[in-house]
Amino acid sequence: MKNTVSLLIFLAVCLGVSAIGGAVTQSSVNDWYQTLTKPAFTPPDWLFAPTWLTLYVMMALAAWRVWTRSSNYARRAPLAIFAAQLILNLIWSFIFFGATSPGLAAVEIVVLWIAILAALILFWRIDHFAGWLLCPYLLWVTFAGYLNIWIFLLN
Repeated sequence: MKNTVSLLIFLAVCLGVSAIGGAVTQSSVNDWYQTLTKPAFTPPDWLFAPTWLTLYVMMALAAWRVWTRSSNYARRAPLAIFAAQLILNLIWSFIFFGATSPGLAAVEIVVLWIAILAALILFWRIDHFAGWLLCPYLLWVTFAGYLNIWIFLLN
């Protein structure tokens, strides 16, 4: 029962961050974002929501595995870095979509990428599968960073 509750808490936190980020994104995705010149490799808009939803669920599962497979002391740093990257992920939405600032968002996404990599490495040390669960997220943010930089350069 304890493990089920902790899983639900990790899912609620990650999906809560997703919902807040989605609300911020909606504030300009249908107007400002549509006016931007985007590179040809930009995915269709409909792809972003299911991709992010999947990634947030995978993040929650990864954090839960670290929580359940380590002692209080061993999981402090990995989960602190995980929390930091969640906050940075949300901040990116506020910068890119809320403040409509692709340039500043491009700088911030580099910091986010570093935090994700750090979380992945720390998770890997505790549970290899938890580390693997963060790999698609790191790849997606790598692509998102590349896309963000191109949007900045084109506009």
